[in-house]
Amino acid sequence: MSETSPRVGLFVTCLVDLIRPSVGFAAVRLLEEAGCRVEVPAGQTCCGQPAYNSGDKADTRAIAAQVIEAFQGFDYVVAPSGSCAAMLRHHYPTLFEEDPKMAAKARDFAGRCHELLSFLVDVRQVTSLSSEVRARVTYHDSCSGLRELGVKAQPRQLLAALPGIALEEMKDAEVCCGFGGTFCVKYPEISNKIVTEKAAAVEASGAELLLAGDMGCLLNMAGKLKRQGSQVKARHVAEVLADLCDNPAIGESADGKA
Repeated sequence: MSETSPRVGLFVTCLVDLIRPSVGFAAVRLLEEAGCRVEVPAGQTCCGQPAYNSGDKADTRAIAAQVIEAFQGFDYVVAPSGSCAAMLRHHYPTLFEEDPKMAAKARDFAGRCHELLSFLVDVRQVTSLSSEVRARVTYHDSCSGLRELGVKAQPRQLLAALPGIALEEMKDAEVCCGFGGTFCVKYPEISNKIVTEKAAAVEASGAELLLAGDMGCLLNMAGKLKRQGSQVKARHVAEVLADLCDNPAIGESADGKA
């Protein structure tokens, strides 16, 4: 890797770190193949979105300040999650409106933040990949990635570059899966109704793999599909793009049990 290659800090995200580390390894592989020098700052924590969505601005500011400090000096900050990337890019600058010095740091930080797939396509202009995964897949457009960051065409463009992938679009791919962070905790009955309809759309697509760019959405949909006895497996799209699909699907342990 050249010293002139862009230096990228990978924001791993809580769910990837604790539940699906293979997504982090997939992100590193994709970023390195795109010519980036990748580092994972040890001082990073949660992006603060749960606290922010619950109205706890004080703790959110403390979390944001720590994250901003951890990623000082990187050309780019990339996250394999639309919701976390949207938090970093759009909401951090609003947290420090009464602190001009921190507000300036937050704006600078936000301007360097990107969701993984949009970074690969829009910034690094990736058009080809070496993955040899062969499968019929369907793609769920996660709310934050789609509505806050405009992530829609990018995953489909990358999947289309893989000769072994057949994309079967599901009905209402842009409709929420019902997770919504703390929404599923506050309104479980509504959340369950939404994910039930999403699971039906996934099944009707005829796909064998369900893909998305957010772990929260994938865990929610994978759990519903498994409880209904579905054979459809869930993967983060980065795992398919990076050819790292040998480990058990999301929602399953190594022995195949939930």
